[in-house]
Amino acid sequence: MLLVRPAIFTRQEAEIASVCLMTISLWATGVIPPHLTSLCFFLVCLVFSLARPETVFSGFTSSAVWLIFGGLVIGAAITTTGLGRRVGRWIAARLHGSYLKIITGLVAGSICFSFLMPSAMGRVVLLIPIAIAIADYFGFEKGRRGRTGIVLAVIVGSFLPAFSILPANVPNMVLIGMSEKLYHISLFYGPYLLLHFPVLGLLKGLVIILLIVKLFPDTPEINDSPEKEGAGGLTRDEKILTLTLLALLILWMTDFIHHVSPAWVALAGAIFLMFPGVAIVDKKTFNQKINWASIIFVAGIIGLGSVINESGTGHRIASHIIALLPLEPGHSFINFISLSLAAAVTAVATTLPAMPAVFTQFSDILANASGFSLHGVINLQVLGFSTVLFPYQAPPIVVGIQLSEERFASAAKLCFALALITLLILFPLDYLWWRIIGVL
Repeated sequence: MLLVRPAIFTRQEAEIASVCLMTISLWATGVIPPHLTSLCFFLVCLVFSLARPETVFSGFTSSAVWLIFGGLVIGAAITTTGLGRRVGRWIAARLHGSYLKIITGLVAGSICFSFLMPSAMGRVVLLIPIAIAIADYFGFEKGRRGRTGIVLAVIVGSFLPAFSILPANVPNMVLIGMSEKLYHISLFYGPYLLLHFPVLGLLKGLVIILLIVKLFPDTPEINDSPEKEGAGGLTRDEKILTLTLLALLILWMTDFIHHVSPAWVALAGAIFLMFPGVAIVDKKTFNQKINWASIIFVAGIIGLGSVINESGTGHRIASHIIALLPLEPGHSFINFISLSLAAAVTAVATTLPAMPAVFTQFSDILANASGFSLHGVINLQVLGFSTVLFPYQAPPIVVGIQLSEERFASAAKLCFALALITLLILFPLDYLWWRIIGVL
């Protein structure tokens, strides 16, 4: 693209698009470690002056990265104190039975947790140590498909169905802000849940369960005395950590009252756990257990989205995708599928957090071209950014995979299969649901 500039791009946009395409390709294929790809992206953008340093490094100043940092410290505390193992074994004893029962329980529990905790990153960080303990309980050692299935059940189960719950994921909140800013349209919890949860929440959760059992089959080992697991009183550190987690959960659940970002709540919790006198996460644990590579990786993802948006490249790509759509008033099914696909493709180029910021700008034009209401077109984006083709698009999936030390290829296989079923089955079912409740 640097050698032959497409007509739709200016020279600078072509250079930025080329660098971003190469970066995305390396993230998607895993040819080199993801954090190294991010560092190369930073270097190329700065050396060739493709964007301002504050834009390139914007990921490090984002609340998402600091939420990850806080979550990593909290996750280290859950692991080192043994609380994650204790809770995991307690849960595992109640999931005793078939592999299908285990995966079903974990996905269902993860979806329920999404109603309580508004941060996908926080949910993943808290659930991964518990998932690993559950895998150990059932004899799923590192490298076994059952361990991969359990980890993916909590990562994907706590993230993708949660797009149907208004405050549960970052792109949802971006969509709220953009729709209010541009069109003075407010999205409310109840109507949003009714519109999206039956298909994108419940049915997608069911598909996730079936895919994990099919793609990563395994047989759990039988524990003859499940109820005795996790017996014994809590240690001093476990008691402090339990109270800290309860306080954090309350603050996360009530952010609509105090308006403090989940990132700063997580950071406060992390600082408390490292503070002298508490020191649940001491200097040695901090240096050895914190996965700095995941922070650099996510900072690169956010920085890439910022570079694309600031340069106008994302807007130009989206505008040309939209220009190709076969939109015509009266053809509601074709219009519905076309807009959903366009949103999903745009999310591949911009990553999920940035997608609503780019796509919402075209909602009024798309509403006129399709004959749909403006409110309907705005909500159609949810189908797009809840469809993840590649793990790099979604920072919570990235962080979960790195924390669990599972393979990105496993997550990619599940994401691609789920996206395919979503496009072929769930999108048409969602269209029928929207017709039934009178949105279309």
